[in-house]
Amino acid sequence: MGFGRTHGRPTIARESGPDRANHRGMSILPDDDGLELMHSRDYETKIYRVSPDELLVRGAVSDRKPPGLYIANDPEPLEIHQMQLELRVAYPSLEITAARVVFESHPHSECPLITADYGKLVGLSIARGFTRKTKDLFGGPNGCTHTNALLQAIAPAVIQSTWSVRIEQQRLEGKSHAEITPEERERRVQFNLNTCHVWADGGERATNYREGKVEAEPLIPVARRLKELDRDGSSWP
Repeated sequence: MGFGRTHGRPTIARESGPDRANHRGMSILPDDDGLELMHSRDYETKIYRVSPDELLVRGAVSDRKPPGLYIANDPEPLEIHQMQLELRVAYPSLEITAARVVFESHPHSECPLITADYGKLVGLSIARGFTRKTKDLFGGPNGCTHTNALLQAIAPAVIQSTWSVRIEQQRLEGKSHAEITPEERERRVQFNLNTCHVWADGGERATNYREGKVEAEPLIPVARRLKELDRDGSSWP
């Protein structure tokens, strides 16, 4: 598994580019505008499809104190925490088959002693019940608060990545949304059912998706980007 060190930032490199609207390598938050900064925390997650039945998940969390706060006249921010997590996840079961945690920055010499315990993630499925299971395994004195927070941030991203996998597969097969089988449509509904208010059981979104009524228009960000590209809705998968 490939971890590396980047001073003061999560070690998974950000994409470059000046386009703030696309959030490439820039803060999404407003500028500080003279406010007195006390603390910064960044999460980063990237998920790769490494084979038809496996995902590679990389995540990092970084906590930094502003320049000069802990060390007078220091011009650089001071990183207190940087926890990195790499998982191998089977697809479509989302079962974790390998897990590794590395602490690049930590406040106490004892901190890294807990990293090996996160091998207990192997065998868990990143699906419903994952939050409860990780709290049972690593809550309180049984884990690292910051690694646990990273796990909770990563899990929804893994779920989101499965939509990407489906879209990629759909495109490779040359299928439109209208050609999705009722069985596949129902699998997608079940995967999202009651995960949020939009996908409430019996709600409009779930009902319409089951009946194939929501494929006529793309997601809002997709529609916005299609308009910018001057393309019609037939360009989306």
